[in-house]
Amino acid sequence: MAAQPQCARRIAIGAALAAVLSTVLFGVGFGVGTAEEGPVAVPVSQAAPRAVPALPAEPAPRAAREEPAQPPAPGPTTAVTTPEPTPTEEPAPTAPSRERAGVNASVPVRAPAPAALVPGTPCTVTARACVDLAGRTSWLIKDGVVSRGPVPVMIGDEIDPTPRGTFAVEWKAEQWTSREYLTQMPYAVFFAEGGIAFHEGPQDTSSAGCVKLSHENAMAWFEYLQVGDQVQIR
Repeated sequence: MAAQPQCARRIAIGAALAAVLSTVLFGVGFGVGTAEEGPVAVPVSQAAPRAVPALPAEPAPRAAREEPAQPPAPGPTTAVTTPEPTPTEEPAPTAPSRERAGVNASVPVRAPAPAALVPGTPCTVTARACVDLAGRTSWLIKDGVVSRGPVPVMIGDEIDPTPRGTFAVEWKAEQWTSREYLTQMPYAVFFAEGGIAFHEGPQDTSSAGCVKLSHENAMAWFEYLQVGDQVQIR
């Protein structure tokens, strides 16, 4: 009988331990569940507070685009406008007046006078040799003065006339034979197209357009006239 109190104490201690263990298991049972049961709801009063992840800060609103300041509306005052300068046209260049050129405006401008004639000839002072077809004569002229002549010449006929005009000596040949007529033309001085020349030739027959001179005169014309000298046939 003495052993019962000892046994009773053990039973009481075991019951107390069982009660504590049941309490602990009861609290854990609400928070932990099996894989099949899924998560067990934990009372709010007993569950530990869950950490809430911090949300990213919202970006600051972009600054609104600044609009250019609008000019203030005109008030009741009247605006003063400045007139634009009118463009001025430059005067067109004009020829210098006769007064500025030192010429009296009352005196008309005359055309230059033609060259003077050499006395006794139908040719001007610019000629170095002159021929008068109507008189069948010729002259040599130096510095506007007759240096030789008049001398008789033979000229072309109506079929082959001697041309009129102002010419220049082109070339000379002391001995020359006409390729067209196969005639001798000593002391030839050519001055016009077609082989027209001063040269030595008989004085009793007409030429084929050339001016024929006697032997002495043909030599004088050949020596005096040079390439470029002016010849006038009138």
